[in-house]
Amino acid sequence: MSVRVWKCGPHTVMLDAPLVMGVLNVTPDSFSDGGEHVDRAGALEHARAMLSEGAGMIDVGGESTRPGAGDVSEAVELGRVHCVVEQLAADPAAPPVSIDTRHAGVARACIAAGASVINDVTGFRDPAMIEFAASCEAGLVIMHMLGDDPATMQDDPHYDDVVAEVAMFLGQRASALESVGVDPGRIVVDPGIGFGKTLEHNLELLRGLPAIAALGYPVLVGASRKRFIGHILGEEDPKRRVSGSVGAAAYAVMNGADIVRVHDVAETVQALKVIAAIGRRSA
Repeated sequence: MSVRVWKCGPHTVMLDAPLVMGVLNVTPDSFSDGGEHVDRAGALEHARAMLSEGAGMIDVGGESTRPGAGDVSEAVELGRVHCVVEQLAADPAAPPVSIDTRHAGVARACIAAGASVINDVTGFRDPAMIEFAASCEAGLVIMHMLGDDPATMQDDPHYDDVVAEVAMFLGQRASALESVGVDPGRIVVDPGIGFGKTLEHNLELLRGLPAIAALGYPVLVGASRKRFIGHILGEEDPKRRVSGSVGAAAYAVMNGADIVRVHDVAETVQALKVIAAIGRRSA
């Protein structure tokens, strides 16, 4: 069986084993760790710690997209992330850096600073983002979000068939990118756990990951510390959802995910190593 790869600018990311993407929120108001890594030194220290724990990529975000979050200007977002991206990417031995943004101007500046992945929670619906994606060689993460505004995405979300509708959206957005010349080998799809979904929608999407994987692109799942895990566990504090988050990541990998986006890198890496050992067959 051929090994799946992800083309990310100068990097060719091998997906023969699950990739753990570490979350670095350089924001004052993210749902789980807002305010913890807003200064540059602290952000870099946390990123390097996640790399030492086994993260294969760092996803840097400067705008909270939690339910109800307010907009920030591109200038403010860029001021939070640019130097962090630049310094992380400056090490030629470092894994790829991803910029988590829905703004083309931020994506453009961060790719120029050395990032090699654009993670767009709005699924490349902005024509300016599509235009930039077509002009660069970065890896692209297409995520599904209900609507186009994090502030209102959790206002009574409804689907007739959440798995089918999310898969259709992801396929359509991938086709839109390919139609302007984007190499399909650059594309990863993300069903957008927690982005305009109820508890049951999230569970249905996790159960339905094989249908998302059937689109033919690598699949990323970001369930870490999210509210639906808190609902299952009866746990309000996101930092006390670590074991539940690891369970969700493990389930995702066992059902078609190639990449998991997580806050708790060391714990997730351990779980995935055990899963790999159990699944390994001797010759």
